[in-house]
Amino acid sequence: MRTACEIVLTDKERRTLQRCSRGRSTPARLALRSRIVLLAAKGLMNKDIAKEVGTSRQSVGLWRSRFAEGRLSNIDHDAPRGGRKPTRRDRVARLILQRTTQTVPLNATHWSVRTLGKELGISPTMVHRVWRANGLKPHLSRTFKLSNDPRFVEKLVDIVGLYLNPPEHALVLCADEKSQIQALDRTQPGLPIKKGRCGTHTHDYKRNGTTTLFAAIELAEGQLIGSCMPRHRHQEWITFLTLIDEQTPAELDLHLIIDNYATHKHPAVQRWLKRHPRFHMHFIPTSSSWLNLIERWFRELTDKRLRRGTFHSEEQLIKAIMGCMAEHNKNPRSFSWTAKADTILAKIGRARAVLDKLASE
Repeated sequence: MRTACEIVLTDKERRTLQRCSRGRSTPARLALRSRIVLLAAKGLMNKDIAKEVGTSRQSVGLWRSRFAEGRLSNIDHDAPRGGRKPTRRDRVARLILQRTTQTVPLNATHWSVRTLGKELGISPTMVHRVWRANGLKPHLSRTFKLSNDPRFVEKLVDIVGLYLNPPEHALVLCADEKSQIQALDRTQPGLPIKKGRCGTHTHDYKRNGTTTLFAAIELAEGQLIGSCMPRHRHQEWITFLTLIDEQTPAELDLHLIIDNYATHKHPAVQRWLKRHPRFHMHFIPTSSSWLNLIERWFRELTDKRLRRGTFHSEEQLIKAIMGCMAEHNKNPRSFSWTAKADTILAKIGRARAVLDKLASE
């Protein structure tokens, strides 16, 4: 009688397999193999593992043996398969890559497998296989913007310096406005989430007013200071600065990281700052909102409370926002900045070199 090989895992192997078996982005085949090995390590028989994971006893035996022979490296790779070598695809692969990356179709912005297949007289499946092998996804694109601020380097070094080496006897705060937050009420009730179905809501809505959130996060402890106001003029900004002044220890200097919105530089604001010398303003470079960490919390607020929320009035919206801030402050958590200025400048330098090359062609 044949006996299945015994599987004994190290702590590192167990952690890796558990991560693969649960990962949402892990390929299904790798997740299945990881579960097989984990169950084998518990001493289960092949037939019991097959029943547990929903596969054949032969597959369980195969991957149990392969793991025993080559450990983790073996379960992530399939054995070479037989069959005829795809000679035609090899001949046209370079042409597919050239057309995909260097040309666009007539009356369209990007190629699809069907349009490129028709253009080259080959099957869409062949195009898809070449794209997949080379990691090409023409239907996807990302937005970007490089700052043209003439003082970009100076401002970047200043802001990153505050993040990595904050001054003593002072507080560093990131502040900004999140304007025109809409109190949206869906026109029909949505269906709740249930097994096999995600929650739903209508695409159309009724707007019940808007508000503007002024918020600042103190980087040492992660405490939030905020207030909702109907507008975002310099008068409201001064009101918010006064709120920060009242809610922070009077003996500490305050270093505020803010963007270049005209309201922040209004003459009335400049006069207020002269009367409050403990405030020190640090302006991020233009088109560089990623440097202001309060934007990270704004995204969290949008994802977790606003985007799928239903609000019957402006007051209900404000109550939800302030409640979210209060909940955060019960157990405050800040955001850690790790990127050094030299690393950022090197990355931006490479991006500019690519842009300059494209502009000269």
